[in-house]
Amino acid sequence: MADFDLDLREAEAQLDDMPSDEVVLGVLNGETEGTEWVQAVTQGNVLVLAIEGDLNELAAGFARDIKEMGGELMHFREFLIVTPPETAINTDRL
Repeated sequence: MADFDLDLREAEAQLDDMPSDEVVLGVLNGETEGTEWVQAVTQGNVLVLAIEGDLNELAAGFARDIKEMGGELMHFREFLIVTPPETAINTDRL
């Protein structure tokens, strides 16, 4: 039988890079850095952000990065919905 070499420490370190596939609720008010929103989406999360202020100003720090990576952004009522590339926003029922 062949030897099987498994480095559990290395495997454990890789778990931090795995997508989390969560829906993250937050407030878009300028207190959170745009890089944090981009990182959350990069990890596979969907963001539902309550908008408190001017949407264009508040999303300027991350909207372009999300679009360039293939993600979607949609303003729906008082919220900004942000999805990773593999998750489409279906607007058929609007």
